[in-house]
Amino acid sequence: MARGHAGLPRAVSLGLSKAELLASLGRIDQDAQARQRVLDIETLFRTKIGNHVASLPVAESVFAKFSTSPFVLMMYSKRNDYSRISQIEGDILPAKLFSSMETSAGRMIEEILLPIFGWQCVLSEMHTSNSCLDGQKLEGALLKVATLKSGPRCLNDEMSENFADAIINHAPTWAAAAGVTEIDFTYGVLYGTQKQSNKKDWHIIRNLAEKLPEGCFHELPNNRWQCGFTHQGIRINATIRVGKSWWDFLGGETCLVELCAALIRACVRPGEMDADDQSYTISDLAKIVSTSSVPPTFNSALLQRSQIPWLFFLARHFCDTLTD
Repeated sequence: MARGHAGLPRAVSLGLSKAELLASLGRIDQDAQARQRVLDIETLFRTKIGNHVASLPVAESVFAKFSTSPFVLMMYSKRNDYSRISQIEGDILPAKLFSSMETSAGRMIEEILLPIFGWQCVLSEMHTSNSCLDGQKLEGALLKVATLKSGPRCLNDEMSENFADAIINHAPTWAAAAGVTEIDFTYGVLYGTQKQSNKKDWHIIRNLAEKLPEGCFHELPNNRWQCGFTHQGIRINATIRVGKSWWDFLGGETCLVELCAALIRACVRPGEMDADDQSYTISDLAKIVSTSSVPPTFNSALLQRSQIPWLFFLARHFCDTLTD
């Protein structure tokens, strides 16, 4: 489907500032409940990541475990002007580790963060009414449900249509099971921005508008990232929430920084920082992780100063621009 489809909303560039991130970190420091959430999330991350890393392939693994494309291996060898097998062998393991982690990292985030913020994880069994759901939360007469994807380019046209069909076909079942007549459906993306999305997420709600009579809509998706309609007596709102907008929805304005702080505490050992004149291969990385704008007096109870660049590094995955 072309990006210029009629009604496709314009993706506004999302900017974050380092000052805002530090201010959020300061608010978390001063909020006992938020601070404890970070510590709880950290503990869960340590356990799950530790268990997962222990199960990853190790140097003693046999060749067949890696299933790496021979064509990619040769192209990479050409790029790096390799002459020895030991050189490419040294790259295979890290590549396999990244691939293995990518398949499980998103689910780990869901399983930890949803319950922390009062949601239930949904067992997404195939060919059931819950097959497209990952989480739900009952708030009085409103049932919030969500399907979550790791990144902003996970969908294709067929998947977008399947999600629309699932909402139409199964929303009455979700409502009946919860004893409600109103549902808030979210297609949530764990990182990225609207601008980075391939826009197939928006086509979920565009498909809803094409499959249902216009008269049942109280809000059409034209130039919007949400729509609202009534179907079989159930009032349904469907919204696309990418990256920061999902975390804001899940846990409030400091939720993203709570997530980042917990990940850093669980995964990054406090120690020395890169030198101010460190040269990185990624051309704008030095600017992204620079702490030159961090006041000398800044202090956090949750992150040591050497970990602050990691906060900026993570935050850049949730915005289009990161400024001082």
